[in-house]
Amino acid sequence: MISLVLALGLNSKIRAKSALRGIYFIPNVLGGLVIGYIFSFIFTYVLPAIGQNLGIEALSGSMLSSTGKAWIAIVIVGCWQAIAMNTIIYISGLQTVPEDVYEAGSLDGVTGWKKFRYLTFPLIIPFFSTNMVLSMKNFLMVFDQIMALTKGGPSQSTESISYLIYNNGMSGGQFGFQSANAFVFFVMIVAISVFQMTVTNRKEEQL
Repeated sequence: MISLVLALGLNSKIRAKSALRGIYFIPNVLGGLVIGYIFSFIFTYVLPAIGQNLGIEALSGSMLSSTGKAWIAIVIVGCWQAIAMNTIIYISGLQTVPEDVYEAGSLDGVTGWKKFRYLTFPLIIPFFSTNMVLSMKNFLMVFDQIMALTKGGPSQSTESISYLIYNNGMSGGQFGFQSANAFVFFVMIVAISVFQMTVTNRKEEQL
């Protein structure tokens, strides 16, 4: 949803539109590990310092050292990076919508929310479907952010399936067993992706 709102804004008639698009795409240019190490510094030193100076107890300690808050940090970093690519995909979709459609809609008095609901969204739903599949796949396979921020800690509270397979396979001496787990995980992701595509294709046909 955030990506779609940003894409609508960046696709509108605003100044420095190209520059803003480049800025929003930066998180996707940087590697996951690089972004993870940058945010690790922010969560460990910057935010606690701000919290202590402002007297905000919730920010006074490092989120990464808390079993209840560490996963929030992972989600923030993952979303911040994913939004960039999703926004670019939505912008590509919005640029395929013919101006004639909007002109015809304006003649019928379609504006604002109705313009988006009945004109824009039905025409960009293939791009919406693509983003849903990619987002689900990326969050199921989250690894780089965990590796850079918490390494599965504290107390294994932020271990993902991908990190668990890697850690136990490479460091835990369970290479064969985790290889089998990786294959099962791969099949699950494919099955979920196929299900998503089937559902969204039906929606496209209805629209």
